Amino acid sequence: MEHTINKNGFIQINIVVADIEKAAEKWAELLGIEKPVIFVNHLEGGENYNYRGEPITCDLLCANIEMPGFVLELHQPMGGPSSFQEFLDKHGNGVHHIGFEVGDRRDAVIADMEKAGYDVHRTLGIYPGSSWTIVDSEDDLGVNLNIKPVR
Repeated sequence: MEHTINKNGFIQINIVVADIEKAAEKWAELLGIEKPVIFVNHLEGGENYNYRGEPITCDLLCANIEMPGFVLELHQPMGGPSSFQEFLDKHGNGVHHIGFEVGDRRDAVIADMEKAGYDVHRTLGIYPGSSWTIVDSEDDLGVNLNIKPVR
């Protein structure tokens, strides 16, 4: 790839779970921290959220655990089509993606990945101040990637 991903851009591990209450409690117990706050993330279909090229609306239960240098995200899909629900249906609980911040090279990195044969249109989300693209790289890398311009 012409525009490689800098390992210093690593920012997140996302784990999809069927029971976020249980997962959040177990992570808190393991790390010796308070149970993270669980919140609903509403993804509104349209220009700000697309899954497999279609505007899809869905909800996720989420919890974030700040780790040194990255965020551990827990997501429980609330049904309906999404990359997260697809993963849960296919694999059960597990690491859905790891995230990298690539700055202003985001479009170039995504273009390189598309040229390399990866499905870069799986999920696109735009929110105030940033965006994210889930790249379907499970078959080659063992995990999906989340490519972000900024956190």
